[in-house]
Amino acid sequence: MYADAETIRRILRDTGETWAVVGLSNNRSRAAYGVAEVLQRFGKRVVPVHPKAEQVHGEDGYSSLADIPFPVDVVDVFVNSELAGGVADDAVAAGAKAVWFQLGVVDAEAYDRTRAAGLDMVMDRCPAIEIPALSR
Repeated sequence: MYADAETIRRILRDTGETWAVVGLSNNRSRAAYGVAEVLQRFGKRVVPVHPKAEQVHGEDGYSSLADIPFPVDVVDVFVNSELAGGVADDAVAAGAKAVWFQLGVVDAEAYDRTRAAGLDMVMDRCPAIEIPALSR
């Protein structure tokens, strides 16, 4: 319901190359770290967004979406569901084209608000799982 195949394909192939990954840090044991690597191999620029604002995978980090000084196409969200709605609202305010909530991140009201603002959105899915499926 929150992740139709056409929207997934459109976000991954057509929406743009710059992905802000909210929750990405240098902690290699976190899912965001590995997913960001997959996105980079797929040709995406990955911008870390984390309170530590540390450099990850060769890209400078920012403490919030509002701090990023260039346009972001997709906001990939690796925070708890309770915080995800605020991140989706920040993505709309930042002018992103799409929002992607990772596996286990669910907020139906945020989904509705984001879609109503005209953005594509996928929820409770992982691009690292979806990218290989594109070739099928």
